[in-house]
Amino acid sequence: MIKYISRSKIIQCNRFFGTRWSSTAALVGKAEELVEPSKTLTRETMNPFIRNAEYAVLGDLPARAEVINKTLKTDPGRFKFDNVIFCNIGNPHIFNQKPITFFRQVASLCENQDLLKKENREIVSKLYPEDAIARAETLLEHIGYLGAYSDAQGIDHIRKNIAKFIERRDGYKADPESIFLTQGAGEGIQRVLSMLNQPNHPQTTGVMIPIPQYPIYTAALQMMGAEPVPYYLDEKKSFALDLSRLQKSINEARQRNIHVRALAVINPGNPTGQCLPKENIRDIIQFCHEEKMVALADEVYQDNIFQPKDHPFHSFKKVLMSMDPKYSQHQELFSFHSVSKGMVGECGRRGGYVECVNIDPGVMEELYKVFCIFSGSNTQGQIMVDLMTNPPVKGDPSYPQYKAEVDAIHTSYHRRAQNLADCFNRLEGVTCEHAKGAMYLFPQIRLPKKAVEEAKRAHMSPDSFYGMALLNATGICVVPGSGFGQEPGTLHIRCSFLPEESLFDKLCKNIEQFHKEFMMKYKD
Repeated sequence: MIKYISRSKIIQCNRFFGTRWSSTAALVGKAEELVEPSKTLTRETMNPFIRNAEYAVLGDLPARAEVINKTLKTDPGRFKFDNVIFCNIGNPHIFNQKPITFFRQVASLCENQDLLKKENREIVSKLYPEDAIARAETLLEHIGYLGAYSDAQGIDHIRKNIAKFIERRDGYKADPESIFLTQGAGEGIQRVLSMLNQPNHPQTTGVMIPIPQYPIYTAALQMMGAEPVPYYLDEKKSFALDLSRLQKSINEARQRNIHVRALAVINPGNPTGQCLPKENIRDIIQFCHEEKMVALADEVYQDNIFQPKDHPFHSFKKVLMSMDPKYSQHQELFSFHSVSKGMVGECGRRGGYVECVNIDPGVMEELYKVFCIFSGSNTQGQIMVDLMTNPPVKGDPSYPQYKAEVDAIHTSYHRRAQNLADCFNRLEGVTCEHAKGAMYLFPQIRLPKKAVEEAKRAHMSPDSFYGMALLNATGICVVPGSGFGQEPGTLHIRCSFLPEESLFDKLCKNIEQFHKEFMMKYKD
């Protein structure tokens, strides 16, 4: 997936990073010659909300990285490195993260149902553990026909298992009828935002978004003509959420005639890795209640917790249910989860869910209608959600292997997060918070004035300029902090710590060498 690359961007990158995109520029030029002037749909006549939307995770740097990656396959000696390391995205399996064996076993049995026939049982029993076979049979019994549409809300059996998972996690009942299975968390977020939007209202719909933020929120709101209302996390306090900043943000938005309807929270944080304390979540819920806003809790990294004693994960649902009935029985909440993150990492399966708490019954009916229009989520993703929320337990044949695999991934994540943070903190002018969760670091970089001036001449933000230079020198692809939002006067990059642990010594060495040379080149 490559974002549209304009001719000006190619010329710009050629000018400041060499002429290695000349072949791409030539292709774009030929494409322009072939475009008929009579086209009905053009970039000028298309929906301007879509044209103006941005998604930095797959923006200009990743587009350049894809070009380099293709070049390396045909001309390996062109660059000083052998491969591109895509640290721009939380996509664990591209770094050879081993899938959870039990999950893939069940998925394969569901896909190849001939394996479950009586005549094959003896052979299959030697290849698959009993609990994987039993799980596949149970799922197929409830799914019916694997290749057919499921109920638009999701398979009833799987929604019941999700409800049990939420009850075990939080200690409070969950209603399967309040749960919708989705194509990853992203679809659930987009559906809910579309329900919140009021295009015919005299005021523009606004949704409060944390800065830094995961840019799906801004992009989705931009595409529907709604307004992101940023509130800044406090980097000096480990990216804590400050209520005074929330109040300032909503007041300013209302002065601009924006109808603020919801507040989004990413916990654990992306890209910042913070994990909100219970007291902070309680304050946020009270704030939403007082300001008559819906709470949106993006909790896809809830299994990626590295300091559980000091910074445990608390779900918004659990905190809400523990509060006074005026909150617990009335405050509207949508919470999102996904199989793409955590220890599962099955991004391509596109499985997730949204739980709806205290939502008006009429809205629930309309939400169901929307899912019906789009035929619900894919069955394979739903199966993976079932496995994530209902994994092997102690006493099951697959439990020892499952536990060993999950623990190995988790401890490796933590080591990688610490090593990369230490690497960034060794760099001149760089400070980096250690991640308490999630999959990323968001170091602040302080660049010399000459580098900032050079970036300006290149018509690039300074952090994009730094990131592009890092990519061209080392093959390491990061995302500029400007793509996530950052406090004015600060510069950052987001870098995942997902590359294989065996690569980390070389990865850190390359970053340190590049940074030293960059700072020397642009020294004031």
